[in-house]
Amino acid sequence: MTVSDKFGRPITDLRISITDRCNYKCVYCRTGNEGASYGDLPFADYLRMARVLVSLGITKIRITGGEPLLRSGVVDFIRQLAKLRPAPAAIGNPGAEAIPVHGSESLDIALTTNGHLLAGMAQSLKEAGLNRVTVSMDAVDPERFARITRVANGYENVLAGIAASRRAGLGPVKVNCVLMRGFNEDQVVAFGKFAREQDVVVRFIEFMPLEEGRTWSPDTVVPLEEILRRMAQYRRLVEIPHAPSETARRYRFDDGVGEIGIIAPVSHPFCGHCSRIRITSDGKIRTCLFSVWDHDLYGQMRRGASDEDLAEFVRGVVEKKEERHHIGEPDFVPASRTMVHIGG
Repeated sequence: MTVSDKFGRPITDLRISITDRCNYKCVYCRTGNEGASYGDLPFADYLRMARVLVSLGITKIRITGGEPLLRSGVVDFIRQLAKLRPAPAAIGNPGAEAIPVHGSESLDIALTTNGHLLAGMAQSLKEAGLNRVTVSMDAVDPERFARITRVANGYENVLAGIAASRRAGLGPVKVNCVLMRGFNEDQVVAFGKFAREQDVVVRFIEFMPLEEGRTWSPDTVVPLEEILRRMAQYRRLVEIPHAPSETARRYRFDDGVGEIGIIAPVSHPFCGHCSRIRITSDGKIRTCLFSVWDHDLYGQMRRGASDEDLAEFVRGVVEKKEERHHIGEPDFVPASRTMVHIGG
């Protein structure tokens, strides 16, 4: 039942943004001004979309934002997602409460958060069925952290959220750091030490042209090779195997303690094995983070589409998934909406 695109790539990973609102204003994402929100959908609508997509072969769902923990009801939403099973499904009729999805395996449900509200929610999220958590954290220095996020009291909250997630068993906890030249490229070694001391997987992400202010240029990117050179000043890294569809190249330190990942869509694109699509916070399908158009799944629902109609719509959208992005090339066209306006 897995749906594939015209390049033969099976689509098994779904990102669902449940809000475009955020309590941080990171310099690589937002201008710092309050922009218009497209509005959040009811959880029942996101759940219906998820059910249809699981029936088409989705096995992994990542909940994102904005900041998803701002949404009241997110714990119960995850509890409902955890009831779905990634297996062939009998597509139901319009207005049905659920598409019956049966199978013995569970969905892999993850969540990406800035961690600000995580400490008080980690245990409840785990009990609801969340498997893993990824925390965005772009400096291991309080002052630098405040400069990047433009939030004065965030650093200690994020550390508390990471610790609470580890205690709750939401591991391995991943910590994502977007590297941006002039802001935090000198934090590489500090993050290497953090990974070893805190028993988390630190993943460095190359800065991508998705920011609201459209200030990206190749000079702002800290590429994979530079990250490896900087880390080698501390300890040698040894590359470890990873699945072809994984976004990160994975490394362990030479003594086996601590893992680092590098997500390098600019210097080392991984489009050829892409298994992902996303639903934006306003219910549109985006087949690539850098798509110049969106596909209005929620609009189909609003017009009374049955679940079979929705499944057929998804198949048609996936068929048109882009072969690759064109970052840094002369013909590159920025995404139609930035991260601020679609959720993460």
